[in-house]
Amino acid sequence: MRTSLRHEVLRGALAGKDSGGLWRSVEVVQTTGSTNADLLTRGGPEGQVLVAEEQTAGRGRNGRSWVSEPGAALTFSVLLRPAAVPPARRGWLPLLTGVAVATAVRGVAAVTATLKWPNDVLVGERKLAGILAEQSGEVVVIGIGLNVATPEPSLPVSPGGLRATSLLVEGADVAMDVLLVEVLRQLERRYLAFRGDPDPARSGIMAEYQALCGTLGRQVRVELPGHRRLAGVAEGIDTDGRLLIAEPGGTSLTAVSAGDVIHVRLPTHSDPRGPVGIESAARHNAAGKAGGFVRVRFNPVCYYLVLAYAQSEYMHVNRAAIWRSRGHAA
Repeated sequence: MRTSLRHEVLRGALAGKDSGGLWRSVEVVQTTGSTNADLLTRGGPEGQVLVAEEQTAGRGRNGRSWVSEPGAALTFSVLLRPAAVPPARRGWLPLLTGVAVATAVRGVAAVTATLKWPNDVLVGERKLAGILAEQSGEVVVIGIGLNVATPEPSLPVSPGGLRATSLLVEGADVAMDVLLVEVLRQLERRYLAFRGDPDPARSGIMAEYQALCGTLGRQVRVELPGHRRLAGVAEGIDTDGRLLIAEPGGTSLTAVSAGDVIHVRLPTHSDPRGPVGIESAARHNAAGKAGGFVRVRFNPVCYYLVLAYAQSEYMHVNRAAIWRSRGHAA
């Protein structure tokens, strides 16, 4: 498995025949505190990509910190200026990034990656990657952290005993630079489409997210800000990217814009073809059916909230992390 980043391969993300012209530069640094923090401080034009071989000062939720080991994970951030996207719709930016990451992993590594709302990337029950988005003014920086070459013993374990995973553990032999280029290609295509028409249905991103999201149709518990909890069935995603929960005895759906989602129990499924796994569950979710799933506990190594905008009623915090992880991201 090649963990070094070859500049000639990375330049292909900028000048390739399939390029949409979004990516202006791809900079690789050996070590930094946080690629997200670096790009937020730097500002500048849209389309900058900053990749770090090692990160030493990641900031997690509630003051938690994390680091990434050199060469073990693909950790990078991109700077976007989505001025044409209304603030309430910008919550789709990390969601479409999750679709891009999962699609790239499937294509390059032949590993069946799925999504957990809002943007955890899973293989089966185990965490493979996560995403963090932050905004400063009209700049949105999205950080991606993906376990590529992390060996099994080095992967973190949640209090529930669920260990994270990596492409190495999943048996995939992938060059890190090739994977990065493919993630950038997939992200560019979806971002440009959504920026041009910030309607998640018309741009196609809602259907793509629903097809890959294993959360829909499940019984979930959501740990909300302020130590509140919400439980019910995850019924869908609304046009602002919020998770719609049907609470027991409720007469309407509750829209959740920020929180830690826990898949709490194993639903049943009457499909005569037998139990529905993660892959086929995505197809059933897309058709509005409930799938059968094993229990998945929240992995405290990866923390996220939905991207927040103070000027939007859809969130009530000034700036929230979509994803923070120990050893995973920007």
